[in-house]
Amino acid sequence: MTLTVDIQHHLGAFALNAQFDAPAGISVLFGKSGSGKTSIIKSVSGILKPDSATILLKDRVLIDTQTGVNVPVHKRQIGYIFQEGRLFPHLNVQQNLSYGARFARGRTLSTQARIVEMLGIGPLLKRRPHDLSGGEKQRVAIGRALLSSPDLLLADEPLAALDAGRKAEILPYFEMLRDELDIPILYVSHAVDEVARLATTVIVV
Repeated sequence: MTLTVDIQHHLGAFALNAQFDAPAGISVLFGKSGSGKTSIIKSVSGILKPDSATILLKDRVLIDTQTGVNVPVHKRQIGYIFQEGRLFPHLNVQQNLSYGARFARGRTLSTQARIVEMLGIGPLLKRRPHDLSGGEKQRVAIGRALLSSPDLLLADEPLAALDAGRKAEILPYFEMLRDELDIPILYVSHAVDEVARLATTVIVV
């Protein structure tokens, strides 16, 4: 499965012009702050509508501004991992995971149990986000995204808010996702060490 992106968009005086293909594995959008990485990932997710764009996921059109196709965010079958995790504070870990599973297509409880085991979050299920460390929150956020059964996973600088110790804790999980999932993972970063360790494809912005 391949993600194909062709975007043109203006943000004030800034002009974004990006064309690339992202195959299965981790494709890192690498560049300086302000280069347009987050605008690209928001365009792919559907949060941002570019001035002009054609975005395909395998043979499925997510947006084509020329023909007027623009699939709503909740129908794009995309998992999104934000920088801060963005868990629902009023729900415990199990309930946050169950929210992701609501968007799944044919997922079973055994699959949920496997993801919980893979991420090592079984002991956290009854805890709320304010009782979790930064690394634990990100593991739960990864689990929630996976349980939506995505065709594409987006990760917008998911380690930027973590200290070195927490980054070291989370990096192996992204390596595991890269090696075990047969879907594209679009990963935003400006950290050279993350790119060197995780990327199967590098897209310089």
